[in-house]
Amino acid sequence: MGGTMQSKILRHDASIHVVLILASVITFYPLVFTLFTSFKDNSQFYATFWGPAFPLHWSNYIDAWRRLDDSILNTIIVGLVSAFGVTLFGSLAAYVFARHTFPGRDTFFFAIIALLMIPGVLTLIPLFLLVKDMGLLNTYWVLILPYIAGGQAFAIFVLRSFIASQPEEIFESARIDGANEFTIYARITLPMAKPILGTLAILSLLSTWNDYIWPSVTLRNPELWTISLQLVSFSSQWASLQQYGPMFAGYVIASIPLFLLFVFTMRLFIEGLATGAIKA
Repeated sequence: MGGTMQSKILRHDASIHVVLILASVITFYPLVFTLFTSFKDNSQFYATFWGPAFPLHWSNYIDAWRRLDDSILNTIIVGLVSAFGVTLFGSLAAYVFARHTFPGRDTFFFAIIALLMIPGVLTLIPLFLLVKDMGLLNTYWVLILPYIAGGQAFAIFVLRSFIASQPEEIFESARIDGANEFTIYARITLPMAKPILGTLAILSLLSTWNDYIWPSVTLRNPELWTISLQLVSFSSQWASLQQYGPMFAGYVIASIPLFLLFVFTMRLFIEGLATGAIKA
């Protein structure tokens, strides 16, 4: 009886392992294929399509970097400024909603949260007309300001729930000691919300890095293109020339900053998700 039960368990575990292995291969092999192809020339690409080939052609990365370096810098500038703006203004608004009472507070808060239900594509034309009238087209600000504004609803929702869950005694003690509202916000609220602020900043950077539609609508100057726009132009050019090595090298280069961001902020990101889930 015991042997039969054990064999059933082993068969069950084996089937789970097979499914997990297949899922892992399906998930990770496209990334491995991209890395393999980025080192190939044309003859290697057609001769050994699925696997690695030697010698490695590092010149592919040189060619790709020459096309992508400016766009990567543009995206980093836009992403960092946008992330800072999202966390700064979102935390200020969330602190007011969480710690102050004023007429229409709940109505105003739920009106902001309702913006999360509106698809961004519906605001594309009105937002374009707005930034056009403001004279922001073909500038960094045409990306930065909408990104900051677009991230406020989610940031306020998450941070307000966290700040409201903190004990009121902490804030009352600070007021008794003579701290003003800005001091309480800067010295108490921000340090306690550090994991969530970090998570919001990371999500903002990811959204900025991967966005294609808004930059393609508002930027015509190639010197200001973000990485998503440059990759599309870059890929079209090399694909038409059937130079797949430099094209895939460009994909790898574009993913390196995000990979480094994940490596160095993974702990903060997970901590922020856990803290937000518990407090919310």
